[in-house]
Amino acid sequence: MEKIAIDGGVSLKGEVSISGAKNAALPIMAASILSSGENIISNTPLLRDITTMGNLLTRLGINFQAEDNRIFLRTHGINSIEAPYELVKTMRASVLVLGPLLARMGKARVSLPGGCAIGARGINLHLMGLKKMGADIILSEGYIEAKVKKLRGASVYFDIPTVTGTENLMMAAVLADGETVIENAACEPEVVDLANALISMGADIQGAGTNIIKIKGVNNLRPLDYHIIPDRIEAGTFLAAAGITRGKIKIKGCNSEHMDAVIIKLGKAGLKITKEKDGLIAEGSERLTSIDVKTMPYPGFPTDMQAQFMALMSLSEGTSFITENIFENRFMHVAELRRMGADIKVEGAAATVRGVKSLKGAPVMATDLRASASLIIAGLAAEGTTVVDRVYHLDRGYEKIEEKLKPLGARIRRIK
Repeated sequence: MEKIAIDGGVSLKGEVSISGAKNAALPIMAASILSSGENIISNTPLLRDITTMGNLLTRLGINFQAEDNRIFLRTHGINSIEAPYELVKTMRASVLVLGPLLARMGKARVSLPGGCAIGARGINLHLMGLKKMGADIILSEGYIEAKVKKLRGASVYFDIPTVTGTENLMMAAVLADGETVIENAACEPEVVDLANALISMGADIQGAGTNIIKIKGVNNLRPLDYHIIPDRIEAGTFLAAAGITRGKIKIKGCNSEHMDAVIIKLGKAGLKITKEKDGLIAEGSERLTSIDVKTMPYPGFPTDMQAQFMALMSLSEGTSFITENIFENRFMHVAELRRMGADIKVEGAAATVRGVKSLKGAPVMATDLRASASLIIAGLAAEGTTVVDRVYHLDRGYEKIEEKLKPLGARIRRIK
């Protein structure tokens, strides 16, 4: 099993280019099921999750190919409606094939999802919405078995905003009879990107990016040819790296409009962040200031940046309070940061972080995708060597992160 070793203490300087957003690419890949033909998706990151989704689509009878940062999906010959456990267990986003399979094929058999162990993240809201659209759904031996003669438009209200739930219902609704209205919909940029991709295929969608989305079903869709948005979480991770190492990094290709909450909080923590036409310049200061954060649905502070922000606050002056409002089990990185000398106390959904003067390199273990990023961030600033185990989590969401950090001066390498 591969590990990443970091000799910390280097102030990072230089330029880094941001990859396409994994969380936009995965639902857009699933959307290819809705058409028959050759679909092209560009600016796609080369990640384990992309390969997993490609393998899943292959199992459905879709021809999947990847070249550089483009993927090709030929969807003429879909001959299976089953997403098996051995693929779905590794990636929660696999459940996104449920809506489009029902819309195009009228039936689906999808294993209950897996992915990072950061909370229940149940799919009951997905199933509630699909049932309102006329689908018959049963849970049997760990699988969702769904069928419908023809989906019909419906009014669906989510008790809490759900990104994958909103995406699944959008994809189901684009070929349904009549109009579907999703209330309390997720507003994330990745949801908007999926809506724009579907619109490019001929879908009739209004309101994406607000909490009410209206979809009028159409008879058919044309294949995709779409360029996905940059990854706001990868960009935020490099902002945190600039801050914790007191460095100066130009982050090219990011969309600052998707990152307001992160930019504001990091600015209050002491970073100087300048917006430019082609990205951001982030400059750390000698003094990090402790500030409080509460994770919230977009446009609030993203839960996917909570762990990286906690690493940054570990070296700040004063005490910060970090509240996790999205997932109930997303403080697993705390124990590993403590191994490096961080002073963090967790009570329920809140963590109290008392800044320390320095972190010490240590052997640590990644427990999920963003936790692994926080350990990389901490290791960059720590005295001595940090070895991060189980970096397969990292490879699910960051495209060759060590190769992007090396030109910035980081002493980082992948080891066995």
